[in-house]
Amino acid sequence: MHNCFILKDSLNPFIMKKSIFIFLIAVMASCSSVQTSYDYDKQADFSKYKTYAFTQDALNLPVDQLNRDRILRAVDTEMAAKGFSKSDNPDVLVDLQVKAKQEMDATATNTGGGMYGGRYGFGGGYGYGTTTHIDYNQYTVGSLFINLVDKSTEKIVWQGRGSKTIDEDASPTQRDTNINNGVKQIFTLYPPKK
Repeated sequence: MHNCFILKDSLNPFIMKKSIFIFLIAVMASCSSVQTSYDYDKQADFSKYKTYAFTQDALNLPVDQLNRDRILRAVDTEMAAKGFSKSDNPDVLVDLQVKAKQEMDATATNTGGGMYGGRYGFGGGYGYGTTTHIDYNQYTVGSLFINLVDKSTEKIVWQGRGSKTIDEDASPTQRDTNINNGVKQIFTLYPPKK
C-alpha cells in the first residue's frame, strides 16, 4: 500500500506541476525504502575522477530554492565522502534531473449481504449476497537522477537513480533528513562494482 505518501487531487494539472517540486521535499521518506538503480560506462576509469562541479542545469534544477539547496548540499556531502573535491576545472560534471510519475492502486473489500431466496426468486431457497467496494489510491512517485559526466568526453559515465512516493506534508526537518538519506542511498551504488 502507498498510504504514507498520498498526493491528494494529483490529477489536477496544477498539482501535477507542483508534484515535481514536492517530490524533493521528501523523496526519501522513512515510511519505506528508496528504490535505487544505476547504470555506467564499462569503459570508464573511475579511479581517475577526483574533482567535480555542478552543471548549470543542476544549479537551476526546476524545484523550489529551499529544496534545490538541500539537494545540492546532500550531493556535495556524498561527493566528499567518495573522495571528490570541488574544482573550477573538474574531472566530472554532476548533472541532476527530477521526474514525477502518476500511479494508482486499487483495494477491493467485500461486505456481507443477507439471506435471499429461493428458486426462481420466489422463496423457499437460501443464498448469500455480497457487495464489493473498490477504493482507488492515486499517488505520485518522484525520481531523482544523478549523472556524472566525464568533462573531457562530455559523456555520462555513471547514473544513479532513486525513486520514492511523495510526502507533501513533510516538515522542514524531515525534508532535510529525507533528502540527505535518499542521496546517500543513491551514492551507495558508486563507484560501480565491475
